[in-house]
Amino acid sequence: MTRQELIALIRQRQSFLCIGLDTDPAKMPSHLQTDPDGIFHFNRAIIDATIDLCIAYKPNLAFYEALGLDGLRQLKLTMDYLHSLTQPVFTIADAKRGDIGNTSERYARAFLDPAGDFNFDALTVAPYMGIDSVQPFTAIEGKWVILLALTSNRGAADFQLTPDPNGTPLYQRVLQTSRQWGNTGNMMYVVGATQATMLTEVRRIVPDSFLLVPGVGAQGGSLDEVCRNGLNADCGLIVNSSRGIIYASSGADFAEAARAEALKLQQQMAQHLHR
Repeated sequence: MTRQELIALIRQRQSFLCIGLDTDPAKMPSHLQTDPDGIFHFNRAIIDATIDLCIAYKPNLAFYEALGLDGLRQLKLTMDYLHSLTQPVFTIADAKRGDIGNTSERYARAFLDPAGDFNFDALTVAPYMGIDSVQPFTAIEGKWVILLALTSNRGAADFQLTPDPNGTPLYQRVLQTSRQWGNTGNMMYVVGATQATMLTEVRRIVPDSFLLVPGVGAQGGSLDEVCRNGLNADCGLIVNSSRGIIYASSGADFAEAARAEALKLQQQMAQHLHR
């Protein structure tokens, strides 16, 4: 999906919502926990109930890799289903990979290769090892790198906010330096919703880039604050909610409950886009 296609999708659906498919079998409704393909059937029901309200889905790879080969099979079934749909949607592999040389190249092929098993549109990447850990991902035509910049976890302060001798925090150096590695058509940045007050500074450095913003909902991030500080002329935001949507109900009505929660966020987003 190109940048212009992504912007057009946001305008069409009046939404910049991403739904995290962090599917935990223990939290699925009981009738799916005994289903050999329960994870896929759960994901498919969530997708069917929400696809007109969101623009992206983001499986967190850990939830699938932890289950071994069967977990990866469930992920492939989910991705095959998304690719079979007539409605366009942006897909993000939340894998946070980051290595060098041939290893990064293999990670890129594993998740982004159009001829591979998964064929995601984008992959989250850790920038700690520098340019040679990122370039193999940007080398695949038409795919996106989503670089970790300023995350919402408590430990973010351990390194990301640490200033260099000139007083520049590490996350700002990541933003400044990485602009040489990609462009606004193949690189985005992760900025946690609980860091929303810093979005103004992020926007000063990367005014036109898309930002993936997790943490709205169960993690306590404010959509209004994120929009106030992060929206740009092209929207420029993909706001993720996972637990607050997919686990809105633990009963047989889980898909309907997920739709209701997604609709609340979509309606708020539409208001911000109109403003």
